[in-house]
Amino acid sequence: MPRTAKPALDRNFTMLFMVMLVIGAGNTALQSVMPAIGRSMKVPDSVIALAFSVSALVWALAAPRWARKSDHTGRRQMVLTGIAGFSASVLLCGVSLSAGIHGLIAPTAAIAAFVGARLIYGYFGAAAPPAAQAILASQTTRAQRTKALTMLASAFGLGTILGPALAPFFVLPGVGLAGPAYFFAICGFAVLGTVCFLLPDDTPGSHARGAATSYPSIGGTLTGASVTAATAGRSHGSLKITDPRIWPWVVVGVIMGHAQAMAGQAMGFFVLDRLAVDPLQGQQAVGIVLMTGAGAALVVQWGLIPLLNMTPRLMVITGLGLAALGCVTISLSTSLYGMATAFGLASAGFGFVRPGYTAGSSLAVDHDLQAAVAGRITSVNGASFILGPSIGVGLYEIWHPAPYLTSAVMCLALLGYSLAKLSRK
Repeated sequence: MPRTAKPALDRNFTMLFMVMLVIGAGNTALQSVMPAIGRSMKVPDSVIALAFSVSALVWALAAPRWARKSDHTGRRQMVLTGIAGFSASVLLCGVSLSAGIHGLIAPTAAIAAFVGARLIYGYFGAAAPPAAQAILASQTTRAQRTKALTMLASAFGLGTILGPALAPFFVLPGVGLAGPAYFFAICGFAVLGTVCFLLPDDTPGSHARGAATSYPSIGGTLTGASVTAATAGRSHGSLKITDPRIWPWVVVGVIMGHAQAMAGQAMGFFVLDRLAVDPLQGQQAVGIVLMTGAGAALVVQWGLIPLLNMTPRLMVITGLGLAALGCVTISLSTSLYGMATAFGLASAGFGFVRPGYTAGSSLAVDHDLQAAVAGRITSVNGASFILGPSIGVGLYEIWHPAPYLTSAVMCLALLGYSLAKLSRK
């Protein structure tokens, strides 16, 4: 936050940052342990992926509704709704998984209950980000707003590192692999209590507004599209997703997003199988690989991109080349070091592409369409994590290297398309 911010604004920002951080970290922590849980309960890998795809679908459908509602309702109540929904969902996930792991209910029933709990997260969890954006926007000047909202959005990105990194520490006796769910439920309820007592409400109907935020997932760091929508004001025109000004960038986003989702969701299963370890013992290795990938993407987005000052087209081309190389290397890796390095390389590549197509689509239209184009890009980001994970794990069940080689081919084909179609501006 800017140093000129008042103490109350600093306090509010900290609370809202923690809301976003806990939601993002809790989701990716569950994603990191579910391959091991599925294996321990002998549930098909594709069923585990489907649980997260359903949650992503509900999030994608609910997020725009919550964003519209944040324009004219009490934002504090919406933040509370989001963090409460997340906390209750994660707690129910832990209970259902514990019951399945300990044989109290059948694995099928445990996963069905888990999916039900994930639906709660997908619907109510999407309420918090746009409300948090709107509260912060209403309390900052125009000069402060973009920086403050960008920092707020970075909480999801940081959560993609902390979730997989912390999860292995809470695989504890008694609760086993369900331990991370209980830990993040406790964190969620602690943040809920803090927000309930300390966060003041803003004025409904003020100029500030929130924007739909893409689903927080492994490798799915935010692109800034939601920040653009929250700061651009009302859109004064419609923008079809097939509009020729943005269509090439949309194609990049859709195909790259699915390649990234396929590679990320299958990674936990890949690590367990390549290392040939017990699911419980292999959780630490899974956490290391996923944490490396998330860290590499954030280094690119927070460090290299601002430093190198690359054009959107160059970011996309560079990223697709790195992602293809990383995915091919993953398919050949047999050691923990090799898989972590390769996944980090692939994630760094995807980390270049995401802000590249976001910036490119934004630069392709006038100022009065910034909110509209940001909404389109956010929907593209969310759509990738609906089918992508299930496709990736389905390919993995057929042949273990398949999702990575398929992702590499997609990136290489997209590289040729980008060289021919993307604007050089």
